Amino acid sequence: MNKIKKVVLAYSGGLDTSIILKWLQEEKGYEVVTFTADLGQGEELEPARRKAQAQGVKEIFIDDLREEFVRDYVYPMFRANALYEGLYLLGTSIARPLISKRQIEIAHEVGADAVCHGATGKGNDQVRFELGYYALDPEIKVIAPWREWDLNSRTKLINYAETHGIEIATDKRGEAPFSVDANLLHTSSEGKALEDPSVEAPEFVYQRTVSPENAPNKPTYIEIGFERGDAVSLNNKLFSPAEMLTQLNQLGGENGIGRLDLLENRFVGMKSRGIYETPGGTILLMAHRGIEQITLDKGAMHLKDELMPKYAELIYNGYWFSPEREMLQAAIDKSQEMVTGTVRLKLYKGNATIVGRSSPYSLYSKEHVTFEEDEVYNQADAGGFIKINALRLRLLKDRDKKAGKNR
Repeated sequence: MNKIKKVVLAYSGGLDTSIILKWLQEEKGYEVVTFTADLGQGEELEPARRKAQAQGVKEIFIDDLREEFVRDYVYPMFRANALYEGLYLLGTSIARPLISKRQIEIAHEVGADAVCHGATGKGNDQVRFELGYYALDPEIKVIAPWREWDLNSRTKLINYAETHGIEIATDKRGEAPFSVDANLLHTSSEGKALEDPSVEAPEFVYQRTVSPENAPNKPTYIEIGFERGDAVSLNNKLFSPAEMLTQLNQLGGENGIGRLDLLENRFVGMKSRGIYETPGGTILLMAHRGIEQITLDKGAMHLKDELMPKYAELIYNGYWFSPEREMLQAAIDKSQEMVTGTVRLKLYKGNATIVGRSSPYSLYSKEHVTFEEDEVYNQADAGGFIKINALRLRLLKDRDKKAGKNR
């Protein structure tokens, strides 16, 4: 680390990263470049610029990455119907590779020797950031202050901030009720008031959704149009990827959709509780599964469902830039070539329910499934099909009888 002169810091302008900025300057003697990513977290980002300027930062990057985030990261992930441990829509996980990518790009642009993040030594994000860094620049130096310094409590952080004249928001004095990470896909709340998994999360934790009990008593019907597995229109109006997710977030939030209380297994080994809100993503997942129902062949659909847990785990663990994720992505994207059409959904009190789907590439044949008389399917053929599939079971039973074994 003694050769480091210039560092690119992933900077939010909050208490932790403001202290990290000063620590890098004062304790380490590095020139610091700040990078703040606009991923649709819903916060004003100009205060981050002013805070960085106040701390003497000369090179400040604030990048609007919302469209790239949804187009190149969220949408490819949703083509896979990815859920970690069957429930989590990976809202934090999928943001980290994009932040890492842009941070490395900036490091190359400004001639920095190192990059720095504010993730703690207990969580997943340190792994996600650093796997991204090293995948994109194997020689980059990485600084993780939480694994180095002795500022290991909220009291110590605040004392350090006061000593160095760092602005502290009034709600950050004392113990914060919980920590929040947000982007256009979701909000994630962890810690403090949420650390007892036996206690229901208080209503004030939720930021993007009304409670299902307080959602409208009348359902909302919407239609989502897909092309090659990606949502492109809402109620016959075209939207860009980020615009689409913004619209679905509004609709989902109003109808109490997308809440999740999850006790998950972190990559580093411990269990943690997260309260997640993914209103638009929950609708999008349901709609995508609906359009696949009518356009995907049985074999392709079932194989995708087998691959999905591995794909989701790779993203959760920070392996977005790995060859195995790219291999899986190629297979997933191949499956989406005919996933085009329209899905109609009913949004009502916390639920998004499919009520209709249609596609120019539909594999559904009413002639084959009708209960009325038809001329395309000979029901007698099923007898031979069943006997062929039962052959091994019959042979097993015959063998067991000869061996005196009852199954």
